[in-house]
Amino acid sequence: MTPDATPLADDACYLALKARDARFDGRFFTGVTSTGIYCRPVCSVKTPKRENCRFFGHAAQAETAGFRPCLRCRPELAPHSVVWSIQDASYILAHQAARLLDEPEAWAPSFVASRAYGGALPLARGRGALRLRPGEAGSAAPAGEEAASTLGRGGTSPHDTEPTVAGLAAKLGVSDRHVRRIFETQFGVSPMQYLQTRRLLTAKQLLADTALPITQIALISGFASVRRFNAAFVGHYGLNPTQMRRQGDTSPDAGITVRLGYRPPYDVAAMTAFFRKRQINAIEFVADGAGSVGIGRTFRVEAGGKVHAGWIHASFDESRCHVALRISDSLREVLPLVIRRLRAMLDLDADPQAINSVLHASFPGGDGLRVPGAMDGYELAVRAVLGQQITVAAARTLAQRMVDKFGEPIETPWPALTRLFPAAAVLAQASGDALGQLGIVRQRQTAIVGIAQAVAEKRLQLHGGADVNATIAALKALRGIGDWTAEYIAMRALRWPDAFPSGDVALHKALGVQGLKNPAKEARLASLAWKPWRSYAVIRAWSGAMEPTG
Repeated sequence: MTPDATPLADDACYLALKARDARFDGRFFTGVTSTGIYCRPVCSVKTPKRENCRFFGHAAQAETAGFRPCLRCRPELAPHSVVWSIQDASYILAHQAARLLDEPEAWAPSFVASRAYGGALPLARGRGALRLRPGEAGSAAPAGEEAASTLGRGGTSPHDTEPTVAGLAAKLGVSDRHVRRIFETQFGVSPMQYLQTRRLLTAKQLLADTALPITQIALISGFASVRRFNAAFVGHYGLNPTQMRRQGDTSPDAGITVRLGYRPPYDVAAMTAFFRKRQINAIEFVADGAGSVGIGRTFRVEAGGKVHAGWIHASFDESRCHVALRISDSLREVLPLVIRRLRAMLDLDADPQAINSVLHASFPGGDGLRVPGAMDGYELAVRAVLGQQITVAAARTLAQRMVDKFGEPIETPWPALTRLFPAAAVLAQASGDALGQLGIVRQRQTAIVGIAQAVAEKRLQLHGGADVNATIAALKALRGIGDWTAEYIAMRALRWPDAFPSGDVALHKALGVQGLKNPAKEARLASLAWKPWRSYAVIRAWSGAMEPTG
């Protein structure tokens, strides 16, 4: 069985279920008709009988069929299914639609934090909650479809930023009807049902992993009131939210802790080494602990017109294939956004099976490598400019000077975390003399100020929900930004898996084309065999994982 098999091969899924194979975590879910519960393939409960199992490619499909999420394996912890393809147009369009729905920042210049949920956007509220029992798939109207038509109309309500099928269709350049048809054909559920499942599972995760009050969880997850929150849970799962509550960490300095799953193999050592090599003191650290590795950093984000600042700490539990994420209490209102950013930074949603099927022959030693992302795309862009045509160590020195001069102080329980990266509004007003004193040459000064001004004025969005081609074009339109910088930003900040900085000197050396007349052209030609995973090919080439050719 291949993890991207379509349709799912039920017998092969059952074999993966019996083996509790973590490689398939998030690739399918098992609905057990005798209990009315659906589980991840890694669930530790006794394996159900084959005749009692139904298999679904997405949690939304299982919930639409009337199954409730397992309280033991917790489907909300599974890695998301992020699929990229060069297949037929309908397949590509459906997955582009899903990707947009999973990215809250794709919908408005000023993201409304209280309407976020688990990295996706909330669906319309109203009378659309599903009230199904196992086996009664399709017996209720699609949740949220009726209310969706009321969203996105004029006014100043925060709800104006919520997604609708009409808005999704407009972003994709097709009709509402076509979006619904291709989405339901590909995923088996409507866009609004897909969104509803994301929102409810995010609320379920917060109930299980944190000690946040029910009222705050309701608002953070995207519900307008506790009454609607309770009604959604009872109607959808047959349980009150308090029945899903576990005892979270209540110590005053502990922050909020949640767990995030990923699919093996994952080369934790390579990922942490990447960040350690580029570490800027005072805003981030990478530390080896007893049996685990931790990455900590400060973080700032603007949401709903309000700036939230605090700290995060992520530690790997390789035996369980998950990451424990702790965040400061000051970031609780944007917790779903923080989770989404951390998943992107550590590339937790990558599908190694799909990637390795294309790249393993060329990079046999790189099956566990991921593409390091960023918590803040603006910060990554500035650091990318600082790294133009110089070594990583030299770029780190310049970035350290910038943080020391322009970074805002912040109090944290971590002695190594004392500053925030300079805000876009600050660098947008930085003078050439001030930047020049740090050792930054004039061309890079211009590029840094240009990026900061574009971000501060919300003319440039640097996150996974941004339009890749339009953003690359906007970056290249700025003075001092060339192809290498734009592609590097696309790879790490925009989370584009097919970015390829063909002019990179280290890449030329790894590919053995540095002595040719046009190494960038030769690198591009060689990369065609690695589509649509060229970002991963770049990381593997940089790491020395490429198969020798002579």
